Amino acid sequence: MEGGAGFLGWLEMTSLSQAMRFNLWLYPIVEIVHIVGFVTLVGAVAMFDLRVLGFAKVLPVQALGRHLLRWSLAGLVLVVPAGLMMFSAHPHEFLDNRVFQIKLILIAAAGLNALLFHAGVYRSVAGWNSDASAPALAQAQALASLAIWIAVISCGRLLAYT
Repeated sequence: MEGGAGFLGWLEMTSLSQAMRFNLWLYPIVEIVHIVGFVTLVGAVAMFDLRVLGFAKVLPVQALGRHLLRWSLAGLVLVVPAGLMMFSAHPHEFLDNRVFQIKLILIAAAGLNALLFHAGVYRSVAGWNSDASAPALAQAQALASLAIWIAVISCGRLLAYT
């Protein structure tokens, strides 16, 4: 659907949106950048979540978290602009797509889960930083994080088929 009133109609008529739709290579290249960003972001998150779940207890949680934070931020730097560029190509279709809506809700849930983790149970990390098991709440949030990110990735793939 092209055109339409309001912000989405304006977005759809921008030169970026038109380039994303009509340049043979631009959309696939941006999509690859988006995927590389997700691999980097979710890979870093998954490694941290697995540590919280008890894998590689020899690695201190805080040191691993500091190390992986840089990678997750680098992933975001790729994911967000690439996602916005892809969205600009077909904003009406994306916003009307139930799978896309679920993906956005899941991303918000992942962010909220991370915020609650860092504002809550992670404040006691000194007690479970090395060799000790993380509290049950931390483990539950790590499991939730893994499940949510797998669901986000699944929705991203399903977008190609819906």
